[in-house]
Amino acid sequence: MNDTQITTINDVKEFLLQNDKIQFNYQNKTQAYAWVEDTLVKFTYIKLNKADKGVLKTYVALMTGYSRAQVTRLITQYLRCGSVQVTEYQRHTFAHKYQDCDIKLLAFTDELHEFPNGNAVKTTLKRLAASDEQYKDIAEVSVSHIYNLRKKPAYQRITKWFARTKSKFGRLHIGQRQIPQPLGRPGFIRIDSVHQGDRLKTKGVYHINSIDEVTQFEFIGAVQAPTEEQMLPLLEQLINAYPFKILGFHADNGSEYINQHVAAMLNRLLIKLTKSRPRHSNDNALVESKNGTVIRKWFGYSFIDSSNASRLNAFYFGSFNRYLNFHRPCAFATNIVDAKGKIKKIYRLKDYKTPYEKLKSLPHKNQNLKKGESFQKLDSFANTYTDNQMAQIVQTQRRALFEKIARTS
Repeated sequence: MNDTQITTINDVKEFLLQNDKIQFNYQNKTQAYAWVEDTLVKFTYIKLNKADKGVLKTYVALMTGYSRAQVTRLITQYLRCGSVQVTEYQRHTFAHKYQDCDIKLLAFTDELHEFPNGNAVKTTLKRLAASDEQYKDIAEVSVSHIYNLRKKPAYQRITKWFARTKSKFGRLHIGQRQIPQPLGRPGFIRIDSVHQGDRLKTKGVYHINSIDEVTQFEFIGAVQAPTEEQMLPLLEQLINAYPFKILGFHADNGSEYINQHVAAMLNRLLIKLTKSRPRHSNDNALVESKNGTVIRKWFGYSFIDSSNASRLNAFYFGSFNRYLNFHRPCAFATNIVDAKGKIKKIYRLKDYKTPYEKLKSLPHKNQNLKKGESFQKLDSFANTYTDNQMAQIVQTQRRALFEKIARTS
């Protein structure tokens, strides 16, 4: 840039007042610093008063595009050393213990042995070093540093290690790993799937069993396959079938329940999702016991084709769920503390009740019901049939269901 016409501070002030200001186009830092030094010398910066120094500092910042702080550092260097020079930094670098040739040996060994864990690799390298001098250095690598070296370009250029694509759902923290704490309140349901076998590579129907922990209210449905399209409507139907508010939803770690779609549905319904803890096989024991005493007892283990899911749902929601909740007694445990301080569960005859009777026996029972439900309405529904009459209806409908299933098999 030709700035020879600007020779005094007044020229600088007039230049700064102009609307069409120009900027110094420099090719590198050395050229810019040289111009800054020449400008400070030309205007005798050291002899200027404070106001004029500020004007010149603004001029230098405008022309170079540097920040005011950077211009101040350059001026400080000029006042201290008499020049503005590019500082040559002498950065410290650590010596590499393992060279590219060592990393290539690691990669070669990894690939031959199908990428074992670090301990196995180090053991192999030490065995190789005993007979081959070129492995001497890399055999001293620590197990943890093997994983660092695997990220180096020298390693990745020669290996063909392809990691499996990880599901994005697997990385999400869906549900809390804890056992539900109902504290005597109904509305904390357990849920599980029961598969009705395979035949000639054909999947059988899936029963979806849900049960309330406190009252043992149980509602069952069926789907052809545990897919999002079929599971979500059925789960919502099961939740809506309960006469009381559902507060908790507990499942094992199966992906048909622990996924973002089920979590979103439960969030919309204001229901807390929990899942079983590792090495705690009893976390979902209640519903698993009902799988055996209810579903397997009434439907056995024989193959039922998935195309019968709609027929099963008609049976479940037509009479069977009603029978389970209003006419079939369940055992409710009483906890007894023995002489050693251990809690023992006993099942007394007087504690056998239907789930509906258990619901009516709870304190504050009216507060648990859904809006629009009443015990007067539920009593009328429960007393429409005697227990034997309801059982006969269920038996008749089950025989008709099995006949339809047999015809389609």
